[in-house]
Amino acid sequence: MNIFFQQLVNGLTIGGIYALIALGYTMVYGVMKLINFAHGDLVALAAYIGLTIFMKVGTSSSGLSILLIVLIGTIMVIVFAGMMLEMIAYRPLRNANAPRLSAVVSALGASMVFENGMMLLWGPNLKIFPSNILPSTSWSIGSVIVSSAQLFIIVSSFVFMLLLHLFINKTKLGTAIRAAAIDQEAAQLMGINVNRVIVTIFVLGSGLAAIGGIFVGIYYREVYFNMGWLYGLNAFVAAIVGGIGNIPGAMLGGILLGVFNAFIAGYVSSSWSEAFTFILLIGILIFRPTGILGERVAEKV
Repeated sequence: MNIFFQQLVNGLTIGGIYALIALGYTMVYGVMKLINFAHGDLVALAAYIGLTIFMKVGTSSSGLSILLIVLIGTIMVIVFAGMMLEMIAYRPLRNANAPRLSAVVSALGASMVFENGMMLLWGPNLKIFPSNILPSTSWSIGSVIVSSAQLFIIVSSFVFMLLLHLFINKTKLGTAIRAAAIDQEAAQLMGINVNRVIVTIFVLGSGLAAIGGIFVGIYYREVYFNMGWLYGLNAFVAAIVGGIGNIPGAMLGGILLGVFNAFIAGYVSSSWSEAFTFILLIGILIFRPTGILGERVAEKV
């Protein structure tokens, strides 16, 4: 039972990261019907940018002030990168009414550009994220140990997910996003600027990817140029499990996948966690092809 609760804490931590990254996939797919394969590379880029910012300011600030500077600086850079990605890789194809396969190839090409760019800038070797961004405090609840990093990631992930949910469902721009997700032509006839909506979802998705990348660095501390493929793939699986295009589904899928992986690592072997991830995906697609929550039109984005 002690292993169960410890792995549950670990799973919620990982699941929170997956959910934040999966939201970027599901928002872009909901509106554009496009899988942004470069999204995972924005997560890796965020980890590198966060590491670089910390190395510049880490000696002059302390505690949460460092983390705040790192988060804000990283979000700004990654949001800009996401906007450039949409403008250069996707918008010309969208305006030319190119086949959907062209956008997929463009997404894969953008992913390769990001990966090779990171390798050239920071090198192919592993980088170690600093351990003193957060206090090394931990709390024991019985035999279950919760570190300050885990607590911060779990709480922050749920806060950001709640804020996104409120934004999508309670604001005028969020209503425009939901309308564009249902029918872009009808949304345009109602006076909605679809291009503005698409830029908004890239801004939101890139911002969440930036936060996810920082959380990956804080929790795992290992940063390498092609790690975006791994975290992007897991987040993509999470989005499918929950229901691709469904924001609550991406949140649920990320949490469930993180907990599932943690239990496989705790009770079977960590080396088998990726294999069981795809076994889970196959099972979901067989018995629930549209994901756990499905692609409910009124809620998908």
